[in-house]
Amino acid sequence: MPAAPFPPDATVSDAGEFGLIAALQEIFEQGEHVLVGPGDDAAVLRVRTGHVVVSTDLMVEGRHFRRDWVDAADVGARAAAQNLSDINAMGGTASSLTVGLAAPADLPAAWALDFARGFAEECAKVGASVVGGDLTRSEVLVISVTVLGACTVAPVLRSGAAAGDVLALVGRQGWAAGGLAVLGRGFRSPRVLVEAYRRPEPPYAAGQVAADAGATAMIDVSDGLLADAAHVADASGVALDVRREAFAVPEPLQAVGAALGADPLGFILGGGDDHPLLATFATAADVPTGWQVIGSVSERDPDQPAVTVDGQAYDGPTGWTHF
Repeated sequence: MPAAPFPPDATVSDAGEFGLIAALQEIFEQGEHVLVGPGDDAAVLRVRTGHVVVSTDLMVEGRHFRRDWVDAADVGARAAAQNLSDINAMGGTASSLTVGLAAPADLPAAWALDFARGFAEECAKVGASVVGGDLTRSEVLVISVTVLGACTVAPVLRSGAAAGDVLALVGRQGWAAGGLAVLGRGFRSPRVLVEAYRRPEPPYAAGQVAADAGATAMIDVSDGLLADAAHVADASGVALDVRREAFAVPEPLQAVGAALGADPLGFILGGGDDHPLLATFATAADVPTGWQVIGSVSERDPDQPAVTVDGQAYDGPTGWTHF
């Protein structure tokens, strides 16, 4: 590992904006699609055939993460994952990202560098490059990420679900919510759930597979399974029903549920931050290998909830709320 560019106790203020930028540039490798990377007024990227897709997300300390719960590299990995997953949910693959960091002057420079390393590690999983960004001073630590990617087929939107479709899920769901519940009570066990919160594992290859298989609608589950299902229902003008029997509740979630006196299935139905994909397909035969059919799509009844569980309104939390 190369020598640290700053003394161990240096802050971002000590490093200075341009000194820190120079150190960060050394961490982010550039892919062949990058004609001009960090250092100019804007990046220049080579775009091949297909559709360009873009998404932006924010992370605010105290709202989306706590430094006493998650180390800098994990915050970086989480920031990258939530953006890479948005491109995945369109049926595309991310290629380039920009990162904005607004930080208190006394933030350790080492924290910023470790954040960048975690971010770069996650981006490497899909071959994406960090091509630019910005730094500024703030009283609160804020991270802003913009991601660009491409779809080789028509992007899969939230608005294409139709009555008669099946509802399917791929990827781990509810584990991060279980980890957050554990951390919120001052514990660090079950460790597998805490690690799931710190480092989500989005199914990056699954989005394009679903698009190629004819997915009619798709969404990244970032806020909660039922909450994000409602986005699909509203955009498509349909109703979705989720079946409890479709889920095998893993032992760690059962253990946390028992310890907290909570229904462990609630972590799955209402939890966010795992970034699995939820999609609809015309028939069960269209559902790709690795996906699990968890429900169905029907005509919308204005007098009934857009999303139900076993045909009934769900009275538990459906996901995170941001305001």
